[in-house]
Amino acid sequence: MKRNEKEKAIELRKAGLSYREIMEQLPIAKSTLSEWLRSVGLSKRQKQRLTEKKLAAAKRGGQAKHQQRLDRTAAIIEKAKSEIGPLSDREIWLIGITLYWAEGSKEKDYKPGSGMQFTNMDPAMICCFLRWLKNICGIKKEDLIFEIYVHKTHRSRLVEIINFWSQRIGVPSASFSHIYFKKASIKTKRRNIGKSYFGVIKLRVRSSTTLHRKIAGWTQGMIESFR
Repeated sequence: MKRNEKEKAIELRKAGLSYREIMEQLPIAKSTLSEWLRSVGLSKRQKQRLTEKKLAAAKRGGQAKHQQRLDRTAAIIEKAKSEIGPLSDREIWLIGITLYWAEGSKEKDYKPGSGMQFTNMDPAMICCFLRWLKNICGIKKEDLIFEIYVHKTHRSRLVEIINFWSQRIGVPSASFSHIYFKKASIKTKRRNIGKSYFGVIKLRVRSSTTLHRKIAGWTQGMIESFR
């Protein structure tokens, strides 16, 4: 029986089957199979086939692990989302202060009286900040100025870029009357250079010096509370 199994194993190996495929057909330990097939020579085509199968198996394994990571990530995000719950007006107020602390301009001693400027490329963040300005600070839409900053290499996509921001943050296309093209050369390591790149939005608020200073005070109050 062993002799028959050995002959069958050699035959399958010469047909280009891998050890795993042979063991699926024959009840043989891998160590025994390795001993039997040690002296079995394979043609160039047989070796190529085995290599291709190994690469395909590795790719399938990589894809499966990648999908598992995606599934775990999605589960973590969904669970985390459920932990937030409804936000109070005070929480929204503090969130807006923090957003401006991170992404807003600051009044300088050498340039007093400057207004608010908020810059970001994330449509969701800009939408949150716009709602904060309206609902918490009472800013009217006619007091908002929208500016787009985009690399000059994307000048041909200007209409597409304006439509993107108009749809994502819910303002008319005509609101983007101030377009600025960055002249700096794009480094090869940058990844936001393809069709998924839509530049940066700078949001300015007219006559906002007083509010600007209040936000600075709110920010200082949060810092002192943390301490």
